[in-house]
Amino acid sequence: MNGWLRFVFYRVVVRFVVLVVLGLNVRHRDRLPRQGPAVIVANHNSHLDTMVLMTLLPPGAFRVAQPVAAMDYFLRNRVLAWFALRVVGILPIRRRPEPGEGGDPLAPCHQALEAGRVLIFFPEGTRGEPERLSGFKSGIARLATRHPEVPIVPVFLHGLGKALPKGEALLVPFFCDVFVGEPLYAGGDRRAFMLRLEERMKALAAGMGTAPWD
Repeated sequence: MNGWLRFVFYRVVVRFVVLVVLGLNVRHRDRLPRQGPAVIVANHNSHLDTMVLMTLLPPGAFRVAQPVAAMDYFLRNRVLAWFALRVVGILPIRRRPEPGEGGDPLAPCHQALEAGRVLIFFPEGTRGEPERLSGFKSGIARLATRHPEVPIVPVFLHGLGKALPKGEALLVPFFCDVFVGEPLYAGGDRRAFMLRLEERMKALAAGMGTAPWD
């Protein structure tokens, strides 16, 4: 990653958009990890989700943070690939292995956590409808149970799906909220962890006075 470009992009350009153009209310920001290894888990409605989370991280976590993203989406062309890898700083994973290709698609995530990084993970797998929670895929449970000592920090984002919804390129000024939950730790039961995580996300949403599953 190009460190200075990444710093200017997030700490100057994105921060201006988030704080001045949109407006942002953050609750329990102190619960965000200050260093790695850690995983931030959030609902996903907009490309702004990653940008907002990155701007909120304290310096120690920001330096080692990587948003987990699908390789096939961001690596479609050379320019987008360069920007995603060198400036946004994504950790690319392959959602669908190539024919004859084996292995664990989450292997890059395991390696990143072992190296002390902070991952931003969207368990819904793709951007959904604004302010509606979709079902979580099992990848986050596999990641968490493989690293039971790593805190999994749930974050509920509200309003970003209206400010820049899926399929739109025009940013609409909209006041947004971020609610950070207390960290979870996985045991050996993946299903039990998934249930706890989903309930925690719903509780965060309910605490904001929203009902994204209605």
